Amino acid sequence: MAVAYAAPGSIFCKQLLFYLLVLILLCDACPKISLQVPSHLQAETLIGKVNLEECFKSASLILSSDPAFRILEDGSIYTTHDLLLSSESKSFSILLSDSQYQEQKEMEIVLSTRERKSPKKRHTKQSAVKRSKRRWAPIPCSLMENSLGPFPQHVQQIQSDAAQNYTIFYSISGPGVDKEPLNLFYIEKDTGDIYCTRSIDREQYDQFMVYGYATTADGYAPDYPLPLLFKVEDDNDNAPYFENKVTVFSVPENCRTGTSVAQVTAIDNDEPGTLHTRLKFKILQQIPDQPKHFSIHPDTGVITTTTPLLDREMCDTYKLVMEVRDMGGQPFGLFTTGTITISLEDENDNSPYFTETSYSTEVEENRIDVEILRMNVHDKDLPNTPQSKAVYTILQGNENGNFKITTDPNTNEGVLCVVKPLNYEVSRQIVLQIGVLNEAQFSKAANSQAPTMCTTTVTVNVKDSDEGPECQPPVKIIQSKDGLPAGQELLGYKALDPDTRNSEGLRYQKLGDEGNWFEINEQTGNLKTVKVVDRESKFVRNNQYNVSVVATDTVGRSCTGTLVILIEDTNDHPPQIEKEVTICQHDKDYAVLEPVDPDGPDNGPPFQFLLDNSATKLWTLEPQDGKSAILRQKQNMNYNYYSVPIQIQDRHGASAKHVLSVRVCDCTVPTECRMSMRDVKPANVILGKWAIAAMVLGSALLLCILFTCFCITVKKTVKKKCFPEDVAQQNLIVSNTEGPGEEVMEANIRIPTQTSNICDTSMSVGTLGGQGVKTQQSFEMVKGGGHHTLESSKGLGQGVTDTGRYAYTDWQSFTQPRLGEKVYLCAQDEEHKHSEDYVRSYNYEGKGSMASSVGCCSDRQEEEGLEFLDHLEPKFRTLAKTCAKK
Repeated sequence: MAVAYAAPGSIFCKQLLFYLLVLILLCDACPKISLQVPSHLQAETLIGKVNLEECFKSASLILSSDPAFRILEDGSIYTTHDLLLSSESKSFSILLSDSQYQEQKEMEIVLSTRERKSPKKRHTKQSAVKRSKRRWAPIPCSLMENSLGPFPQHVQQIQSDAAQNYTIFYSISGPGVDKEPLNLFYIEKDTGDIYCTRSIDREQYDQFMVYGYATTADGYAPDYPLPLLFKVEDDNDNAPYFENKVTVFSVPENCRTGTSVAQVTAIDNDEPGTLHTRLKFKILQQIPDQPKHFSIHPDTGVITTTTPLLDREMCDTYKLVMEVRDMGGQPFGLFTTGTITISLEDENDNSPYFTETSYSTEVEENRIDVEILRMNVHDKDLPNTPQSKAVYTILQGNENGNFKITTDPNTNEGVLCVVKPLNYEVSRQIVLQIGVLNEAQFSKAANSQAPTMCTTTVTVNVKDSDEGPECQPPVKIIQSKDGLPAGQELLGYKALDPDTRNSEGLRYQKLGDEGNWFEINEQTGNLKTVKVVDRESKFVRNNQYNVSVVATDTVGRSCTGTLVILIEDTNDHPPQIEKEVTICQHDKDYAVLEPVDPDGPDNGPPFQFLLDNSATKLWTLEPQDGKSAILRQKQNMNYNYYSVPIQIQDRHGASAKHVLSVRVCDCTVPTECRMSMRDVKPANVILGKWAIAAMVLGSALLLCILFTCFCITVKKTVKKKCFPEDVAQQNLIVSNTEGPGEEVMEANIRIPTQTSNICDTSMSVGTLGGQGVKTQQSFEMVKGGGHHTLESSKGLGQGVTDTGRYAYTDWQSFTQPRLGEKVYLCAQDEEHKHSEDYVRSYNYEGKGSMASSVGCCSDRQEEEGLEFLDHLEPKFRTLAKTCAKK
């Protein structure tokens, strides 16, 4: 249900609201609300109240379509500013919606003005001249500050043109009426005359904004509110005054003419921009008044100097009596006086001077750190400032540095001290010339000359005393050669008796000999080596070895000195290098060798690097800058330790041979390598081609000799053939292959972890009666993806049968490991040098070929023992072809 609220006392409005409520109850739609209001509505005025729940119960957002009205949650309607409604009705809507904006309703509000005839009309005659309309507009008005009245004083009159049709009552509101200052203005409601009740202070209220209203008896406002501005005219009722309470300024003494000292400022509370606030400054008096040193600019208030003769030592403070006057400085203007103080800053324009022209003092010889004299000075400048603090200097007589002079900070006196012993025998009297200046730089005053340094003389008399030996100079340098053997004598340290000027009666002892290299002669002080002088010793620094010596006289007085032995370097050390280096295959294929020579630079680099011939097949050595070299692999090596012999010599040919332990490792940086000597496999050792050929052919020769001896022992007859023709058939198993095997591209036979030397000479081949040396051999053969290990631990002689034949297993045990090693070496060498040495393919020449062995290590004197090889026919050659890479 919507409830409308109109001004109380209006019966017509109450009846209208009743009918509206009935219509709202009968209709579900939002009703149309009509309200009767005055034509003039002031801001924040309640014009009515409606029931919003009757239109929209769940409304969470309430808005007005006209910004001139504000709707509260309870349905109250307020104006937001002053409104003047015409005779026609005015309408606006209240918009209601929920929080999700899913539904919205609108309530229309119609405002109608009340127009009533005034109970009293002004009647004019038809024949009378029609009165012209008066304008309802702001009328300019001003009030005089500090007006003397009489009060109430008429200010202005306002009239409305609506007074022709209505009986008009006038009213005003605003500051000076119903706001502070209260009751300053009032208006006659019938005539519109406005009066002021008392005088006004412009410095407190410079203007008043008052609103005038014209209404009928029933509250109807035919005109808009009239704004009235009452401006208060200024009266020169305020004298200017100086702004700064502390008026102390400073300026350096001896400053130039026209130097700015300070600026004084004043304040006038009268209206700005008028004669009442146009100020002028003037110096009334200077204390002391002679001579005149200062002037002031009348408009800006800037004080400047007029002479360069400000002397702080003559007068350090001046006072100026100032005046500031308004009205442009006219005599009838208001004014204020004040006093400012100007202090002169000290400058160093006075030199210090000694109170005495000369001084005399005495001191015992050999005394140090003792005060011998104090000197006083006078200075006219400000005490305890850099301009008066003295700085003393010894100008002459202190060439040996025996004296030092300082300033006592409390008394400003010069304190003369002895810092280095004086010698009566050398000089019995010393004359010093001492000068004095100030800490601050001298400031030259106007029309003055630059000062000269004040000086004085000090005579120092040296008193004789019985003194001990002198160690002069405190450090003595002698030379020695590097490697000087024990028992050699060197010159020692010599001290003197200052009285006799010789060394008689003095005794010498060592105080410091870090390496205990020398012994000292107590009488002469000379040194004798007890150890070899070594420049590369840890006790030698910068080629110097120090020995401290103490000299003592007969009564026990002593002095100390230092003997510095400068050792001349000799080339007695060859270059040294780390014995173990690491090559990380993932990072680089080389190692950098950086040898160190303990000798000096003249006996050190550039180095020469030489690689042993035995290592040139696998390694290269590349010198870099004379200080390092690169050891590089010729090919990728297996992960293992390798011994590389090299020779390094310095610039003068001193050299040393080194066997480097090169560790080829699977790592990125050497610290990641975990391989040690225990992890080394003998199989990784690579032999030369001639060594391998000698071992293989030696084994074959050894086998032939063994067979020959065995045949002689059994049959006691000389037979050149150890095997009949069918022996080959028994020892070489006929395979199912009908032609030469495939070309071997890589080795199928791997060398075992432990292998015996194929050239082992400890094997006994001449043992009779079947007794032989027991050997153990094993190897691993890879074929068809499987691993087969064959071990033989039988003596060679144990396999001999009664018929002079060897069993197949014995033959296989003897030949298989050696054949495997040869095949492995053939596959490892990319240039096939091993295969060329050991295996050659020849055309079949028929049974009983007379061709002898073609091996590089054959011994022609023993060819008769190898004739059984001629009876192997093509079978052995077929087997050999599988081991050779064409």
